[in-house]
Amino acid sequence: MPYVTLPLLSRRGFLAAGASVLSLRAAASEARWALFSDTHVPANANEAYRGFQPAVNLTMAVRQAAKIKPEGVIICGDVARLEGYVADYEAVKTLIEPLTSTTPLAMALGNHDDRENFWKGFGSDQKGMEPVKNRHVVVLDPGPVRFVLLDSLIKPNTTPGLLGRDQRNWLAGWLRQSTDKPVIVFVHHTLDDGDGALLDAPRLFDILKGAPQVKAIIYGHSHIYKYDTWEDVHLINLPAVGYNFRDKDPVGWVESVFTAKGGQFTLHAIGGNTEKDGQVTRLEWRS
Repeated sequence: MPYVTLPLLSRRGFLAAGASVLSLRAAASEARWALFSDTHVPANANEAYRGFQPAVNLTMAVRQAAKIKPEGVIICGDVARLEGYVADYEAVKTLIEPLTSTTPLAMALGNHDDRENFWKGFGSDQKGMEPVKNRHVVVLDPGPVRFVLLDSLIKPNTTPGLLGRDQRNWLAGWLRQSTDKPVIVFVHHTLDDGDGALLDAPRLFDILKGAPQVKAIIYGHSHIYKYDTWEDVHLINLPAVGYNFRDKDPVGWVESVFTAKGGQFTLHAIGGNTEKDGQVTRLEWRS
């Protein structure tokens, strides 16, 4: 197939930039994406937490990301402030529209999202959605790599995450059929053994042991920016756009360039600890 059409996340057309804008050559040598996480946008734009206004931060991140002209944008969960109200998602749509008017957007769901309200706001028949019951799972195919966005939401404003058996079974089956290019997995929750982490992370890792095409897992939740590895799979913890939990951590987003052999990631710190603003991290995929 010569062209791949990336998902549109609104049946009402807030991302309707035209099919010509949303199509990329499958054979492209690299894919440049803007990676956001933990935007925590409230309906009330004046609402603040720890001295940060998430609505203001998202506006800043959108302006910066627009300058690099990314091929797509991903928000890796906790799109909404706390409970995932419909009004929160309406606010997100308005704030991010200057970027998504020409750029496709995909979102994973986190513990401060509400799946039903999210679907009410963005549509429940989005392109790229996979048939996993009561889950928001999306597959993107931006050229040299393939993205799969998983859904770790248990219920709104409950800290831990869970993929669940049905989603894990779907992922195992999908990976058996998706072996022709590197796969990058996105999931909101952290992958450690903490009480607020992804509770079935060990079962996820068991699936990935037999899937060498998976090169990295990108996640959020902790509001910390860091890199780690598991079995030569890169683990990339995105910073929060909305606010940090600790003064020593940056608030911002990550500019990414994916190729068939690796990835390059540039931190754009818009607040918090900005010492590493502009820092570039280069990763090589496992063989």
